[in-house]
Amino acid sequence: MVDIITTITIRRPLQEVAVYVANPDYAPEWYENIKSVEWKTDRPLQVGTRLAFIAHFLGRKLVYEYQVVTYRPGEILVMQTSQGPFPMQTTYQWNAIDSNNTSMLLRNTGRPSGFSGLLAPFMSVAMRMANQKDLKRLKSLLERH
Repeated sequence: MVDIITTITIRRPLQEVAVYVANPDYAPEWYENIKSVEWKTDRPLQVGTRLAFIAHFLGRKLVYEYQVVTYRPGEILVMQTSQGPFPMQTTYQWNAIDSNNTSMLLRNTGRPSGFSGLLAPFMSVAMRMANQKDLKRLKSLLERH
């Protein structure tokens, strides 16, 4: 089982952080490994929304589709995929520290199978490092505006 929790404090109001992060169109701006996102269902983002992602991770091109399973704007967004060798769930959660600072949690959980299962410890380390880097990039982008 892979369970990676990464947090960061961003000097921006909660609503601003949550609206930006919950917009899949912005994912390639702050996720280094995500190259593109395609809406498979109509906007706006809601429970049931399906999104196709193209990413590069550990030297491999990954194509996967997430479905939104929980969405409470300004509070939590949970997406999951069940396809491929590494079914994954991604959670974004936001909490206001005060009116100008937001704590954000990024959590990735999954149960790799087959060959991916053998690489799970290595993948966990690589994912944790990537998540930390991505959240720092997100913080930099949002605090610049």
